[in-house]
Amino acid sequence: MSPARVTAVMLAYGPEPWLVDAAQAVLASTGVDVELIVVDNGCTSDGIDVVKGLPGVRVIRPEQNTGFSGGCNLGAAEAGGDWLAFVNSDAVVAPDALAKVTAVAAEPGVGAAMASIRLADNPELINTSGNPLHFTGLSWAGGNGEPAAAHARRTAVPSLSGCCFVISRERWEELGGFATEYFAYHEDTELSLRLWHRGLRLEYVPDAVVRHHYEFSRNALKLYLVERNRLVTLLTAYQGRTLALLAPMLLLTEAAMLAAALAGGWGRQKVRGWAWLWQHRTWVRTRRRQLQSERTVGDGTLAHLITARVAPSNVDAPPGMGVFNAIAAAWWTLVRPLLARP
Repeated sequence: MSPARVTAVMLAYGPEPWLVDAAQAVLASTGVDVELIVVDNGCTSDGIDVVKGLPGVRVIRPEQNTGFSGGCNLGAAEAGGDWLAFVNSDAVVAPDALAKVTAVAAEPGVGAAMASIRLADNPELINTSGNPLHFTGLSWAGGNGEPAAAHARRTAVPSLSGCCFVISRERWEELGGFATEYFAYHEDTELSLRLWHRGLRLEYVPDAVVRHHYEFSRNALKLYLVERNRLVTLLTAYQGRTLALLAPMLLLTEAAMLAAALAGGWGRQKVRGWAWLWQHRTWVRTRRRQLQSERTVGDGTLAHLITARVAPSNVDAPPGMGVFNAIAAAWWTLVRPLLARP
């Protein structure tokens, strides 16, 4: 049996100190026939020139920075493989990682599969074993900082990590890839929900190891995009009944996020996100119609995937998080049974 034909897509932006290592690791993959497409979204180091000269690599240079979502779409459009592997430019895959993830992604009923993302400076610790999804749309790196031994079992996950996952090219094209309007952040969450909406599972593959040079950072653009895109996902991916039942908690969350934004000095970015939603309301409505029309599974069936507790390990909990979690848990307990009603 011939090995699976995999096209790996990698984006390059800024200094990219790990780009060459990440590219060479992909090309050294065993058990798959691999090619690598690198989308140069504005790499400022000579790493892109080194990568360009490696056998099996094609470099695409768009006229402008297309963001993560747009860059992934551009790279995937040039793919020759039957499988697409999206790998971050600071992620170093183990030789057998892509083969193992691809094998799971090919199983019946699986929509996509992700690797075990480890912290590069201590690969015995998890960076993410799948991203939890809160009913308010918040999502974070699941298991971050925990021993990999505690995440040694293959499991279905609520949301894939965009750091390293595999999906069939046919399914990717059927979904239309990422929405370019997201630009960056939360597009992996939306894609995950769309796959679950079709009755497909997302699988975490614990023995497919990827060392991620992870560095959590915050800046004005990131804060704006994360919050804006969280709301885009809520407004387009949730059913109307779900939004109605969750409305009081969603409004409370908006008030809490605005307070946190003002206290943290990024209130302007939060308001800017609301403005974008209003300015692009036609697109939001169109996107919502599309996502709701293509789904075969209701939110009630997927409720077991959702958490009511916000508990990221890579950021300090803001004041009042304990109270928020208590209120959210009580509300979720109240409304969850109602989601299953016809």
